Amino acid sequence: MLLPTILAGLLALPLATHATSHPVVDTSYGALQGTTSEYLSGVNVWKGIPYAAPPTESRRFRPPGKAESWSGVRNATVFGAQCPQPNMGSSIFTTGAKNATAGDNLPVYFWIYGGRFYMGSGDVSTYDGSALAKKDIIVVTINYRLGVLGYMAHPELSAESPHNSSGNYGVLDMISALAWVHDEIASFGGDPDQITVGGQSAGSSGALDMMFSPLTEGLGVAGIISETGARGVRDPMMGGASTSYRQKNNAENYGEIFLKDLNLTSIVELRNVSYETLNDYATTNGIWYESTDLVNVSAYMEPPEWRPVHDGYVLPLGYGESLRFNKHHDVPILTGNNKDESGASTDPGYTVSSYLTDFADVFGNLSSEFFKLFPANSTTEANKMVNEIYRDISRTGTWDWANDWTSGGAKSDVYTYFWTHAPPNGNGGAYHGSELYYAFHSLPYADTSANWTQTDYEIAAKMNSYWANFIKTGSPNGAGLPYWAPSKANQTTMWLGDSWGSRSVAQSQKVIDFIRDWFSQNVEW
Repeated sequence: MLLPTILAGLLALPLATHATSHPVVDTSYGALQGTTSEYLSGVNVWKGIPYAAPPTESRRFRPPGKAESWSGVRNATVFGAQCPQPNMGSSIFTTGAKNATAGDNLPVYFWIYGGRFYMGSGDVSTYDGSALAKKDIIVVTINYRLGVLGYMAHPELSAESPHNSSGNYGVLDMISALAWVHDEIASFGGDPDQITVGGQSAGSSGALDMMFSPLTEGLGVAGIISETGARGVRDPMMGGASTSYRQKNNAENYGEIFLKDLNLTSIVELRNVSYETLNDYATTNGIWYESTDLVNVSAYMEPPEWRPVHDGYVLPLGYGESLRFNKHHDVPILTGNNKDESGASTDPGYTVSSYLTDFADVFGNLSSEFFKLFPANSTTEANKMVNEIYRDISRTGTWDWANDWTSGGAKSDVYTYFWTHAPPNGNGGAYHGSELYYAFHSLPYADTSANWTQTDYEIAAKMNSYWANFIKTGSPNGAGLPYWAPSKANQTTMWLGDSWGSRSVAQSQKVIDFIRDWFSQNVEW
């Protein structure tokens, strides 16, 4: 039976002088025998470590329970099973980390994968932690419940909860794994109070949730890396992003509809439905734009239905409220966007007519001002303007989030970025998730079919160093790297990839003012 709450890989530095083929470490649950990385020498890895009891049968749709101890030495050389999900291959890749001398207290990178909350796994080779481990960082990847299993809300489930909460089981898995790491990582040479939580796309939501949720208080969260993550709380793109969330009443109402669609009358019956049946509903989209003028604009994709819930317990406040009242962990943040995502692409496919129609819908009473700022009299110009405005919105939206962070009273720095490099494994430009190869420096093994160049390796060396510096110190800056200024009132962000350095979040102050004026007319998250 598949066990979704399993540590997919604990990439750690054991208490030994040299990496061995059978590294053993003692935890409070029992001894673990790991292996070595197949990619980099001097790197050890432990895989498939249970951080919670299997959430199966009667434990479905309940918070994770405590993992059981074991006797003897547990084999930790094979990744744990992925959470049941549709459309995933069976390939499983290894990860690793290097040795440390006894007594070292190394910083920890706790990684949460993306996949719109219905797919993904911590064993993906792109997330291999070997390169970061070589820089004296412990890397942890996890699996967590997905889809219906992870995000089903229902009045009956809320009634079962002492906190009147339901729908956040995937997030509670992340918190349970974080608690396990905080309690046990010292056995691997790690610092339990220096844990940076990172994630991309849906994983960036998880990373931010570890900062927003009061349940992670005291669990060592020292920083957050949110790749394609934080957007301004009035940025309409936020409504369809994986970092959006559902209100409790709406999530419970949908849960009731879902039960009826399955011809079920109770949660007891739902707990006996096969994984295969539930996976048929895993890709269901929610409804956010349907009642707005953005419903027919292709860039505004409806969010996944199965996603976190503003439940008053795991996530007590909305993002805007949390920022405004400083009701979150005040830790350094690194967050940003990619050049060819969130509406922008290498080929937007617009005509002048569709451009005028769509963006009149997008900007409403501000559309006349928009067309003055972004005029288009040909197909080429229309597609150029589409990309320019969506990229300006992305950069301005993330800077706007950083501004709200500061305005709410948070003292820690926010470092924002704009990733611009297109990897040589597709024609999608600097597409969604393309920065991951470089941040993890997993180029040679994450995609063996790609024609990686010397330029790619040079970019990866810089990206990986920025990420390592942030994990270690709370700042990406370090020797030999272009200076990365934190995002403050100067309205700049850091370009990464094809160029390096701070630039304005938009082409002009008029464009920034226009976008923020548009934001101000929208609802707050």
